Amino acid sequence: MERTNLRIETERLIIRPYLIEDYENWYINYDNRLPSQYKYDDGRPLNMPLSTKEWFNEWINGFYQAAVKDDTYVFGIFRKVDGVNIGKLEISTILRKEYQWAMMGYSVHNQYWKNGYATESVSKATESFFEYLGYHRIELHINVDNQPSITLAERTGFHFECIRKEFSYENGEWTDFAIYYKNRVL
Repeated sequence: MERTNLRIETERLIIRPYLIEDYENWYINYDNRLPSQYKYDDGRPLNMPLSTKEWFNEWINGFYQAAVKDDTYVFGIFRKVDGVNIGKLEISTILRKEYQWAMMGYSVHNQYWKNGYATESVSKATESFFEYLGYHRIELHINVDNQPSITLAERTGFHFECIRKEFSYENGEWTDFAIYYKNRVL
């Protein structure tokens, strides 16, 4: 399977690269997010008029180019039952060579929370990223007070490794992150 066309299926979800045909689906579901539910939920966007079909095409073309270079792979998460785009997953290569090391991020639109979609997509995507993208180690970099994300990491079999002090520059300051990891079982 070609890396840029990776398609992952679970019982209820299809996880695949975005296509230009996904624009309306993506737009509607992104725009229909609820107001922010907590600190790390962006909530309903304010700049949707700027998200034109042309912008979306450039956005997903950038994802394709990053995948070709093995830098980052971005996937939409779609429900099988109705094709609705409920969120996205991304994985970024940190270092290949003898490490095969990556970092994964995820988000489910808040109107679709509490359905197990994040657990289902992260679990299956992790397996597929090991198998089809060849990673040995996948990390999750989580704000230390982001309890919903920490709970998801633990629920999906990631292990707490450490707190990296002043690891990421956010909102004008260096921020500590909890590092969770999972290694491929051979």
